[in-house]
Parts: sequence; C-alpha cells; structure tokens
Amino acid sequence: MSKAAFKRVLLKLSGEALQGEQGYGISRDTIGSLAAEIKEVQELGVELAVVIGGGNIFRGVAGASSGMDRATADYIGMLATMMNALALQEVLEDLGVPTRVQSAIGMMQLAEPYIRRKAERHLEKKRVVILAGGTGNPYFTTDTGASLRANEIGADVLLKATKVDGVYDSDPVKNQDAKRFEQLSYLDVLRNDLKVMDATAISMCKDNNLPVLVFDLTTKGNIRRAITGDSIGTWIGEAPKT
Repeated sequence: MSKAAFKRVLLKLSGEALQGEQGYGISRDTIGSLAAEIKEVQELGVELAVVIGGGNIFRGVAGASSGMDRATADYIGMLATMMNALALQEVLEDLGVPTRVQSAIGMMQLAEPYIRRKAERHLEKKRVVILAGGTGNPYFTTDTGASLRANEIGADVLLKATKVDGVYDSDPVKNQDAKRFEQLSYLDVLRNDLKVMDATAISMCKDNNLPVLVFDLTTKGNIRRAITGDSIGTWIGEAPKT
C-alpha cells in the first residue's frame, strides 16, 4: 500500500454523498463503503478530520428560499450535519476505527463541544475527528466551516470530495466540451465565480495558503489516491510537493 503524502488532512464531504441512489437521507450501503475507505487511509497513519454537510437531509439556503427565516433554516441545516456525523461515527466504530464527534453547537449528550486543542490531541492519537455543526453560526456554509477548521488544526491540505472529477470551466453534465482544470489559483476561482466553494471559504484558504484538492468521491479508492498524492482532481492553490 502506498504511503500517505500528508500528515494531517481535513476531508470535506457533502451530505449528498451519503444518500447514494435513494435521493434522500442516509444510505447504509453508501456510508458503509465510505467508512471502509476512511478506515483504509486511517491505517496509513494519517491524522484525519472530517466535515460533513447536511444537504441530504436539509439545506439552509433551500429553506430560506422557500420563505423560512435564513438563520432558522441554517440552524436546522446544522442539526442535519450532526445526524450525518453520528451515522458516520457509528459505522466507523463498527469497523474498529476510533472516532470522536465534535460539534460547534452545544449537544452534550451527543458530542463533545468543538475545542481546537482537544481536536488536535484526538488527531495525534489517530482518532478520526468528525466535525459537525459547521461554524456554529448561520449565514456560513459547511465549506467555510471546513476551511476554518482545516486552518485551525493545521491541516496540510483540504480535500473536497464531490460528484465530479475536478473543477471545470462550465457544467460538464450540460456541456460535453467543458474543460477540466488541473490547477487553479485562488484568484482564478474568485474572479471566474467557479462555484466550487463559496467565496468566504476560498478567501480563507488563500489568506492562509491552504491548498485544496477537488476530486470525485464516487470513484472507489479516490480518498486513498488523494491522500497518497496520486494525480487526480483539481488543485486550488499551490499543489503540495509529494
């Protein structure tokens, strides 16, 4: 098995990644496959933190667009991320992977509060730290939460797992001639409004020189390939030397 190219990694998963083909909620088969991949990279000795969105259950922006108060909608979305975090924890623990869930919102019966130094100690002990609740504040996406936490814990890289194999100049589903980029600067993403992450998240990565790899989660083994430095996806910022 290849060696890990990074010591500490933050993996950002969309909530939709957990729903599989059923279109809503949490697919046991899908989350089981995902957990098996996480176990594989954890066994490489990587210090791994995971941020999960909640879009498979509830999206705050969608709730707000239907007339709900935006702050209320975002808080409901944060609760959805906690549901996903607990589901992932349960499956990982069944596979023998030590985990801790930390939440940006106080839920003492379900998870530890997010404390940076405590999260770092868990990582040093090779526990997978699942970070729920986004930033704990409305009006911020889980991408921003992932960027914030990655910078706080000193991650070497932010891995953004998506449904496509990188960043394109147009929608590859609608345009067969769409061009995939191998590398982009942070300013390229912001100037061209590429929508891969929100502007706040990209700006935070830019300000702290945190590289981002956008890659396809649906291809089995891609989490390991990303962590071992294989040439996949699109790098935003300067790709680390591996």
